[in-house]
Amino acid sequence: MENKLKEYCLIVNPAAGKRCVDEKWDTIRSLLEEHNFEYEAFFTKAKGDAIQLTKAAIKKGYRKIIGVGGDGTNNEIINGILEQKMIPTQDIQYTLLPFGTGNDWIKTHKIPKSIAEWIPQIKNGKVVQQDIGLVNYHENNQAKSRYFCNVAGLAYDGFIAMVSEKYKKRISNKIFYLFLIFRCLFQYSLKRARISFNNEVIEDYFYTINAGICRYSGGGMQIVPHAKPNDGLFALTLATSMSKFDVIKATPLFYNGKVGTHPKVTTSQTNKIKIESLEEEETLLEVDGEFLGETPVEFSIIRNALTVIVPNL
Repeated sequence: MENKLKEYCLIVNPAAGKRCVDEKWDTIRSLLEEHNFEYEAFFTKAKGDAIQLTKAAIKKGYRKIIGVGGDGTNNEIINGILEQKMIPTQDIQYTLLPFGTGNDWIKTHKIPKSIAEWIPQIKNGKVVQQDIGLVNYHENNQAKSRYFCNVAGLAYDGFIAMVSEKYKKRISNKIFYLFLIFRCLFQYSLKRARISFNNEVIEDYFYTINAGICRYSGGGMQIVPHAKPNDGLFALTLATSMSKFDVIKATPLFYNGKVGTHPKVTTSQTNKIKIESLEEEETLLEVDGEFLGETPVEFSIIRNALTVIVPNL
């Protein structure tokens, strides 16, 4: 006789938060049992596992999925939900037990960082719909695609993400990440690119290019403060050529939501974006904090593609 499915499926990344999930798994399990969660847990072993585990869980019949990990795990699970074609993505309810360094996506949905606080609320939480971005990009001259739920960045942002790959095991707090940002600033050289959106074409040297669905990225920065997760539009922020000193001086604007007041920054909203490099070297790309590849890049938005369990505040 086939075993009956549990109500929830957990996709667990034991390595998240510098193996914090692995160390605290007994506590997480106790909290789930204390609050009468019926669940089956699947554990990732390598990068990309959460995508395949999510697809397998949906095929098995699960419709309520909880991720246990950071923003990278979150992105993989959402790619698993969006890539599968068995059922409409909106029919799957999803939330995250956050164990990451940045924990940026949860800020938009007011999901608590405290697991002891969040687990008791999940069953009584409400569901909201969120847009999802699709990016078509290139990696080593091969065309690829990826879904994302938070913020994508190019130019300096892509460069930071690429360098961060080497320091994954050391980025355990925001102070080290901030140090890495400034270190990269003095290594990065501006690249010229062409951006097409809303029947407009801009060619310039760009310090940063951000396309956001949600508001926060980079451990609490607000580079796209005008982002709304369910309006069917990307919040686009473009920062053109500025000196390294001007970048440092503008740092408070990255955090207080006033980045659009800087004379070198423009903000817009659009549902499609195309970015091409005007240099021999391509412009680098990251999404949801993960380095992907390079231009040419095209963004499109999928309206209300994800159903998220959030606190019923």
